[in-house]
Amino acid sequence: MSIVKFSTILSTAVPLPIENVDTDQIIPARFLKATTREGFGENLFRDWRYDKSGQPKADFVLNSSTYSGSILVGGKNFGSGSSREHAAWAIHDFGFKVVVSSFFADIFKGNALNNGLLPVQVSEKFLARIFQSIEDDSATLIKVDLEKQEISLKASGASEHFDINPYKKKCLINGYDDIDYLLSIKEKIAQFEVSRA
Repeated sequence: MSIVKFSTILSTAVPLPIENVDTDQIIPARFLKATTREGFGENLFRDWRYDKSGQPKADFVLNSSTYSGSILVGGKNFGSGSSREHAAWAIHDFGFKVVVSSFFADIFKGNALNNGLLPVQVSEKFLARIFQSIEDDSATLIKVDLEKQEISLKASGASEHFDINPYKKKCLINGYDDIDYLLSIKEKIAQFEVSRA
């Protein structure tokens, strides 16, 4: 999977107001056998989305026609548990480009950024406001501007700044993984090597 350049996102969102969502809930361990990043989306939240006979659970948000979009809004402490990178793969492969929460587990946050998925950490107050806006209107639009590091609710104009590592921000905006970034500055590296010779 190549990383796509991240541009400003304006999208409806899927609400998952559950705290302490861990990586085993995001992608159960039995689906970790594959070594490529594709195909994990079909098993995202597998045990929450389907019953034991493999039928979709009508009351789970990802099975609802009411909600859609490229933004997943989760509860506090999203991505806790084991360090599996597959959790970020599954969310991205399902079609989400942004995950919003009031707190992310550090390893999940790093894995997301390394795989083209933007974790936007907001205050608990603003997260509650987002959930309320979606509950009031499932078609509410959320704008995520990575360049300005700002997330906003289109209807009300309410917004909040979010932090991101400057290096990871540059990589996302340019569609770089770590190797792509090194290749982008290879002339500077060569000049440095010459100057040190």
